[in-house]
Amino acid sequence: MGGRDSLAGKRPANLTISAKLLDKARNLKINLSQTLEERLTQLVREAEAEEWLAANRKAIDAYNARVERDGVWSDKLRDF
Repeated sequence: MGGRDSLAGKRPANLTISAKLLDKARNLKINLSQTLEERLTQLVREAEAEEWLAANRKAIDAYNARVERDGVWSDKLRDF
């Protein structure tokens, strides 16, 4: 398939999953490594986004309060 280059930056991991689920996935020809990597990537992105939002919540709230109070610079330029 991808040869040595496709393994660059990857390492093996041992996992324990339900035997029935593993059998079903294999019978359906589901690529376990690819599936786990795609889902894990999604979960990590979501967790990082939540962390970023929590870390920046105070600044976001302050900005929103200022816009609510003072408006935005383009308010006087808009016709709608």
